[in-house]
Order: sequence, then C-alpha cells, then structure tokens
Amino acid sequence: MTEEEAKRLLMLHSFSSDEAIDHPKGQTGFLMSLRPYRGLIEENLHEVLYALYILQKRLGPDVPHLDRDIVTAVWGMCHLSRAWGVHPDGMLRSNRLITEEDVHRLEEWIDMISYAFLNLLEGNGDEAFFEYLESYGAFREPKLEEEG
Repeated sequence: MTEEEAKRLLMLHSFSSDEAIDHPKGQTGFLMSLRPYRGLIEENLHEVLYALYILQKRLGPDVPHLDRDIVTAVWGMCHLSRAWGVHPDGMLRSNRLITEEDVHRLEEWIDMISYAFLNLLEGNGDEAFFEYLESYGAFREPKLEEEG
C-alpha cells in the first residue's frame, strides 16, 4: 500500500472526503458503521491501523508540515465514534443500540488508534502500535477496492 492509498483509506474510514459518500468503504468504514449501527467490524480497525503504519513517516516531528486531511480523518474518527458509541448520552447508548460489550470493545479500538497516532506524532514509531500488536499479533494488509 502506498502512502496516498493509506491516506485515502483513512479518509474513507472517517467519512472525511467526498468520495466516501458513494464508496462502499465510506458506508461501512470505521465511523459510518456506527450510523446506522451495524455492529463493530474488526476489519475496520485493522485497516485504520495499517494505514497509520504506512503513514508514519508523514507524521513524525521531523515532518515540516502535517497533512491536515490525515489529522482531520484520525481526530474526527476518534472524536465522533467516542461521542456516538461510547459516551452514555451518545446516540448508540442512549437508544440502547449497542451492547455494553461492544461499547468496551469500541473504546479499546479508539484508544488503540489515538495512542498510535499520538506516538507517531511524537516520533515513537516503536511504541505506537504496541497495544495493537499485543492484542492482534500482526498487521493485516487491507485489500483495496477501486470501485465506488
């Protein structure tokens, strides 16, 4: 996967590009799988973290300018998924659409993504994916769909 493909994938998962409106990944990606709630899709976590792994050179402290689209995608995905699915007054919990087990799992996923992103911004690539790799063992390279 190239860096541009990884960026595109993050933007689809976060529903932060016009392409996401009609692309299947935009509809079933990390964020939009919560609205309407279709259950947690583990493949989405793997794709988001793999994309961050590919993009780590573009996120460290030696990079003169951060890509605003990447930051918006990750920040938006974490903020909105926490607001919708983890917060007690969020649409999924307040309407009893998500189980407590899935709330905890979603919170773990959000924490893995935000922890990886923070560490990448600080230049700690070795630490960034520690929790993810401890839980899942290895990265899973996504199969990219060109249609949409």
